[in-house]
Parts: sequence; structure tokens; C-alpha cells
Amino acid sequence: MTTPTLFDPLTLGRIDTRNRIQMAPLTRNRAQPDGVPGEFAAEYYAQRASAGLIFTEATQISPMGKGYINTPGIHSADQVAKWREITDGVHAQGGKIVLQLWHVGRISHSSLLPDNAQPVAPSAIRAQAQTFIATGPVDTDEPRALSCDEIPALVADYVQAAQNAMDAGFDGVEIHAANGYLIDQFIKSGSNHREDEYGGSVENRLRLLKEVVTGVSKAIGSDRVGVRLSPTGSFNDMHDADPEATFIAAADMLNGFNLAFLHVVEAFPGAEGLENADAINAAVRKAWTGVYIANGGYTPDSAKAAIENGHADAVTFGRDYIANPDLVERIRTGAPLNEGNPDTYYGGGAEGYTDYPALEPAE
Repeated sequence: MTTPTLFDPLTLGRIDTRNRIQMAPLTRNRAQPDGVPGEFAAEYYAQRASAGLIFTEATQISPMGKGYINTPGIHSADQVAKWREITDGVHAQGGKIVLQLWHVGRISHSSLLPDNAQPVAPSAIRAQAQTFIATGPVDTDEPRALSCDEIPALVADYVQAAQNAMDAGFDGVEIHAANGYLIDQFIKSGSNHREDEYGGSVENRLRLLKEVVTGVSKAIGSDRVGVRLSPTGSFNDMHDADPEATFIAAADMLNGFNLAFLHVVEAFPGAEGLENADAINAAVRKAWTGVYIANGGYTPDSAKAAIENGHADAVTFGRDYIANPDLVERIRTGAPLNEGNPDTYYGGGAEGYTDYPALEPAE
């Protein structure tokens, strides 16, 4: 049996990809105020179409799912139409692209929500975290706890967003259940203090994720659906009493759906993880039986090793993809990587977005 490499093709459910170097979801805060992707977004994604698979920036499933200024949505006709331009551009270059479905839950501020609404969460626990509004960074607002009666409508929002993604031409969707946003808030015990069927036991805390995966899979096919988890992440004021048990249970539950992939944030820059994070991630990896995508501080060399030793089937790169639209070719040829400019990561126009240079063609 031949050992796979970063440059070998990979099939994720119904999605056939030409290499295993993937572009991570990257919030860039360049959408229009109504959630329609910005004027340079189609160029930005098309420039990076040589990735085996592109994960879009996190995209809110509903107006109540918004948590940061100038982030895109997938709940209006205008948003769907603009995303169609983007997917057409990626496909014209031979690329594949999936939409990340996002609801921020408590990581929000009333000024970002319809009628200055209060953010929602599994429990009325304010996150010790900040978000960005029109005037700059602010503390997140205290959320209200979702009632059980509200959960079916929330699940329906995910389903409709997935169907909208198909209408927009995406190859699949990723359900964002990581990094301290709504589904992760339900999963982890630090943010979920409920005493009903959505809280308490691991099975109950996983119930929302299971219902969302069930609904989305029925709507568009489980072979076009993946899930992103962050078992050891502390970003957005997150913690769990027993992350190993919680996320092994999550992997076991998700194994029953024949999903396209599981995408795991193994480390998060700027957020301290657990001391035994590597062991926890390894246990989750062992529990998962499908395609495993690794994320978190990987370099070309460490990604190569992860593929060759069987830890991962593919690796997503974040900041390297901001600065290197032709990252696949740079890794293939050993060319130096462009350095990113953090001052232009979030917000703005073309600078630091679509103006990073590609390699000069060989003569």
C-alpha cells in the first residue's frame, strides 16, 4: 500500500479533491452590512482555488446568528446570488468549496442583532470575551437561554441555510461546532448548565449537534456534510469538565452518519489549550472512523508528516492561505512563503486580501 502525500487526491463523501492541502475557514470582515459577500470576495476565493478544498469564512445561518461586524450570511436571496458568483469562480479554476454554517450564540452584541435583540445561548452565562461592532471591540452581551420550544426553529435555520448553500453552488457544508460558538456552547459543560434534555449528560449536551446533523444530512445528503470540533479549545471562554469523554462521545455519535469529514481544531493561536491536549486530540482521532482533517498551527513539514504517518487525511492552513494564494505550488516547489500582514487580516478592501503576489511563472 502506497503512503499518501499532501499532493494525492482525496475523496470526502461526494466531494473529490485533487490534493490534501486545504484552506481553513478565515473570517475577514469584508462583507457588506446586509451580509452579502464583499466586492473582492469572488476574486479572493478564485485566487486560492488550487487548494484541495476551500472552507469559506464562517457564514451566519440567520440574522440572529451574527456576532461580528461585516460577516456574510446565507439566509437571503441576495446573499445566495453573490455566493453563486463565488462558487462559479472557484469551480471555473477546477477547485472545490464548502460553506461553513455558523451561529455565534452568546458571542455577540445586541447592536448586531435584529431589533437590538439579546443574544441566545444554552444558558444565560455571559462569555468573558469580546466581539467587534461598528465602533470597535466590545465585551459580549449577556445572553438569554434558549427554550426547548425554540430549538426546532433553530435546527430548521441550519437546514434552510444548507439548502441555500446548495442553491449557491457549494460542493458541501461544514457545520461549525467549534471555537466557542453556539453548538460548542451546548456541547461543553462550562457554558451549558441546563437541566433539561439539552443539558447535563454528554448525550444531552450533544443533542443539538445531533439534531442539526440529522436535519442537514436529510436535506442535502450526509456525504456533502462535515463537522468542525475543537475538543481542547479555550477560545471564547470555553472549557469542559471532561473533554476527552465528551469528544470521544461526539466522534462516536457522528460516526453513525457517514459524513464527508470531521475537521478538528487541534490548537488555536492566541488561546491556551489544555496541558494534555495532544492526548485528547489523539483519542478523538482514534474514535473517528471517517476522513479526518487536522487544523491548528501546521507547517508544510508537519502537515506532510501528519499525512504520511496516518494522523490526518488532509490538513487545513489558515494564515498561510491569507498571504499565499498559490500555497499548493509553493509547498510543492519548496518556494518561500509570503508573510501576512496582521493589520489587514480583518476589514478593509483589496489590500491584504487580493493583492498578495503569486509565484512568477517558470520560464
